[in-house]
Amino acid sequence: MSEDRLRAAIALYDRFTHEGMDRRLFMAELTRIAGGAAMAGLLLSGIAANAQAAPQVTADDARLRIRDQELRFGNVYIRVYRAIRTDLVPPPGGRDRPPAVIVIHENRGLNDHIRDVTRRLALAGYDAAAPDFLSLDGGATPPDENVARAAIGALDMTRAVAAGAGLVRLFHQPQRIVRPFETRPTPVGIVGFCWGGAMVNRLAVAAGDSLSAGVSFYGPAPDPAEAARVQAAMLIILAGLDNRVNATGRPWAEALRAAGKTVELREFPNVDHAFHNDTSAQRYNPQAAQAAWAATLDFFRRHLR
Repeated sequence: MSEDRLRAAIALYDRFTHEGMDRRLFMAELTRIAGGAAMAGLLLSGIAANAQAAPQVTADDARLRIRDQELRFGNVYIRVYRAIRTDLVPPPGGRDRPPAVIVIHENRGLNDHIRDVTRRLALAGYDAAAPDFLSLDGGATPPDENVARAAIGALDMTRAVAAGAGLVRLFHQPQRIVRPFETRPTPVGIVGFCWGGAMVNRLAVAAGDSLSAGVSFYGPAPDPAEAARVQAAMLIILAGLDNRVNATGRPWAEALRAAGKTVELREFPNVDHAFHNDTSAQRYNPQAAQAAWAATLDFFRRHLR
């Protein structure tokens, strides 16, 4: 397939997954671009995420302790997938607890890919937790990603942001024992992708000094006027071909810089939205993904350690 047709198909899929395009209209237009229904199906399988893709870190990795938890703070209940290296599990009393990193899912909800990313962060030395924002109403992310996207679109975002900020504060609570009878708050970072990248930007505004560092992967950004409220160090990662997100992401980074905040902008040329997601064959870019992940780990090392 020509590069022009692939670019058109990826742009169409972005409209479908982020702008509420009707599925029948989407498939009709994709069939036109591909030149037939069979080719459209093949094209879609390459662009969309593949739930069966092999993880980088398996769920039975003996180096990790993994738990599914329901956390409560105030009147909020939220389910989280949590992973930590076995050699870093703190004994009773909270001694030597590692920094925490919260992983925020895409608009597909908490799926196996985000669990894999959470395990990668745990191996890097963090108490890593991925909340399921679709559990706020007592449910969970459904296996059908189209249903999950619709549910994400129906979320009360004011309530979701408040819950996310509450989760940051929960992990930040003083619990690490430095010396006998002395405690200090746990440093907390957040990283999110797509919808989760947008949530990182919102939580950087809402969480105040409870948040130490935020990494937003290709996430739409808030009004630049909100930049003055951010207290965390921020790493903004953008995809060069992602015009929809870049229209807000670049001004957001500029506003953070103008407000005197600690901010780094990394824009990777000639890659698509979701280039870090290794379950999408056509959009995943190994070189850019590896470089962005290395930048993320370095950023957390500098601002959470």
